[in-house]
Amino acid sequence: MTVQAVLRLAIVSVGAMLAANSANAQGAPTPREGTWTAKDFRFHTGEVMPEVRMGYRTVGDPKGEPVIVLHGTAGSSAGMLTPDFAGALFGPGQPLDATKYFIILPDAIGHGKSSKPSDGLKTKFPKYNYDDMVSGQYKLVTEGLGVKHARLVIGNSMGGMHTWIWGVTYPEFMDALAPMASQPTPMASRNWMMRRLIIDTIKNDPDYNGGNYTSQPKSMKAAAVFFAIATNGGTLAFQSQAPTRAAADKLLDARLAAPFTADANDYLYSWESSGDYDPSAKLERISAQLLVIKSAVKFGAIRLQSMQASLVGGRRDASRRGSQAGRAKAL
Repeated sequence: MTVQAVLRLAIVSVGAMLAANSANAQGAPTPREGTWTAKDFRFHTGEVMPEVRMGYRTVGDPKGEPVIVLHGTAGSSAGMLTPDFAGALFGPGQPLDATKYFIILPDAIGHGKSSKPSDGLKTKFPKYNYDDMVSGQYKLVTEGLGVKHARLVIGNSMGGMHTWIWGVTYPEFMDALAPMASQPTPMASRNWMMRRLIIDTIKNDPDYNGGNYTSQPKSMKAAAVFFAIATNGGTLAFQSQAPTRAAADKLLDARLAAPFTADANDYLYSWESSGDYDPSAKLERISAQLLVIKSAVKFGAIRLQSMQASLVGGRRDASRRGSQAGRAKAL
């Protein structure tokens, strides 16, 4: 995939996410679901589970060029199959036409149909991090599905951070990387503070009971709605949807009343897993074409200067700095 092709992908995907232009949707092949079991899976903590189940969905012919699509926090592969995303990317003639590409959408550990605390272990489930999640994805793709090389790895938010980890951990595995709404920098600032608020709000709820609850803590839904409003949608969009106090109350009440089926331990684990995320020291390992797709609505716009500084930071060799910076494109 050329840089121009990846750029075309970026333009379409960002337009689909931010404008929600379902008019672009065309019929993509029906997804297929499956699970695969990784044996003796070792977590970064040193703990080993005899079996870790990996859920996944695929779109297209397995003979096509593999593309790996990674979902966000507390989501699943199903979240990347909406008309606004898959409908704008996977259909005939679209950038990731499923008649040409074999699209693999893993459920990260702790998410979807993959192994998670609510399977029975509760808080005895190993405290996984993003490295563990990417390791599980890689094992699924290579051992479970037999893929030797991918054309593209692309992900949004947490999936974008996973994309960075794919690039530094398995640099020769893919031709191109497209991390969306993410940075290759330590988890910090408002991003981590917001996550801490979710974690602490639930853990401090007496109903949580150290993870041994009999019903889901009531605070969990309020924390989830708070985070979603604070980080997604954009100020101008909310001003349009809720220009008065009454309209704002109506919108908030609707969100608080919406079904919320998450399990508290699963939810906490998914947010806590980001705590030690930091691929910045290994960015020189990236050898794939790299396209950074920024988000103007999640934690503010990503600054290109900061991104490029991270990509070339700490290098004394000017030629190496120029080479790495030249591979990084931003939209």
